[in-house]
Amino acid sequence: MKLQIAVLVVCMLASALNGRAQQYFPKTIPAGNYSGICHLQGDRYAVVSDKAGEDGFFVFRLGIDTVARRITQAENLGYRSSGMPNRDMEGICYRPSTNTVFISGEADNEVYEYTLDGKRTGQRLAMPESYKKARRNLGLEALTYDPLTARFFTTTESLLRGDSLLRIQAFGDDLQPSRQYLYRPDAPISRKYRHGVVELCALGDGRLLVMERQVRVPKLKLNAVAVVRIYEVRPAEEIFLEKRLIFDYKSRLTPTGRKFANYEGLCALTPHLLLLVADSQQRYKGVLRDWFMLVGI
Repeated sequence: MKLQIAVLVVCMLASALNGRAQQYFPKTIPAGNYSGICHLQGDRYAVVSDKAGEDGFFVFRLGIDTVARRITQAENLGYRSSGMPNRDMEGICYRPSTNTVFISGEADNEVYEYTLDGKRTGQRLAMPESYKKARRNLGLEALTYDPLTARFFTTTESLLRGDSLLRIQAFGDDLQPSRQYLYRPDAPISRKYRHGVVELCALGDGRLLVMERQVRVPKLKLNAVAVVRIYEVRPAEEIFLEKRLIFDYKSRLTPTGRKFANYEGLCALTPHLLLLVADSQQRYKGVLRDWFMLVGI
């Protein structure tokens, strides 16, 4: 028995060090529909909630122990509103050179620039005409900025009408479209699963991460399943991206377990440490939680 307990403890510690221990902070982080996150400076992060009252973003202060791979402190520093209507904000990224953030909206399929107090600058990415073919509620979901190459990357959650591959669009620092890459998402586990790409994340060394999410939610909600897979790609001269699986996580809602996590937001703390945030649907029925998770890769 003592040996079994010792093995269990070792396994639990290994899981935590791998960054697969979920954490939530109900007393200091408000219930939300968190769909995107990016690192600003120091211990500050910008977070979008797709059902917030107005267009804008939260600023969270997160204390992170990168050695133990644990969040030691979480605090909401307030909402930065643009004063404009909610447009289903899904992705957010930070550009250090201008000290501004960019936010993608799934309702209008546009990416606007904002100052850190939440106001729009009047600038936006020049989206190609083809993105007007995005399906309803399956449009611009993912957004990231790579300071190494000074490029933005964005894509839709699902294929554009008439396409057989997903388009990942790159933009230069002039906000104009540059190269477009083609990516093949995973096939759905079954017809009962909603599936698509929910986030992109530049690692700052030329690599790009693509986060795919599949979710099945029965009518009675119990036994809901979320599967999150993160793939590595390397955008270069070839337009067809080869992907390599680096992370695979499955959670389920059961009568005795509340670990179900619909992860939608992703940012890199280092090239080897990722931070994920989940959409809890405003802590649905008091059952779902605003999970955070640190992942070592």
